[in-house]
Amino acid sequence: MFGLPNRAVFVKLNASARNWSLMRSYKINCLNSETSVLGGFVRGWAVNGITRFTTGFPVNISQSGDRSLVGIPRGSIDQPNFIGPLQIQDPRLPGPRRSNQYFSSSAFTSEPLGGFGNANRAFFHGPGLNNWDFGLHKDTALREGMALQFRVEFFNLFNHAQFNNPNGNFASSQFGYVTSARDPRIGQMGLKFLW
Repeated sequence: MFGLPNRAVFVKLNASARNWSLMRSYKINCLNSETSVLGGFVRGWAVNGITRFTTGFPVNISQSGDRSLVGIPRGSIDQPNFIGPLQIQDPRLPGPRRSNQYFSSSAFTSEPLGGFGNANRAFFHGPGLNNWDFGLHKDTALREGMALQFRVEFFNLFNHAQFNNPNGNFASSQFGYVTSARDPRIGQMGLKFLW
């Protein structure tokens, strides 16, 4: 029922970034020789999609307030002290204080006044991505050199929560919490005249 892919399937593995992507496009070849109304309905369909699994972006750890006394109050050179261990959890689950907590702030303490903290700036990643985009389209030939294309596309098809990075400013009351997310499922339809 399904034909061979009309585009190459691309798989990319990157161990350091933990990134996996799969792009696919298939032309559905069933009843191609059918000339009836049914044949006109089933001819010209194609499905495509992009699937992506990846770790999140590095979480930038900082401490505002110029505790190092270097004279840059809004600069991001101050770091808290990391005392560990770093406990990461799913931000959908309830945390010790409330939900949306990605990492526990108890792994950090304030840097000493007049000194620098020992936490690395970005030593762990934020929430990862699990994203499936899907498209379906049908090309209908009207006459030679003219066609009508109907498209249906979904971005984030399964509506997985795609969280942004948690707040990494130790001086913030939101330190360690995820406060925003990427777009939910988006669907669109379109009709295009090709000539």
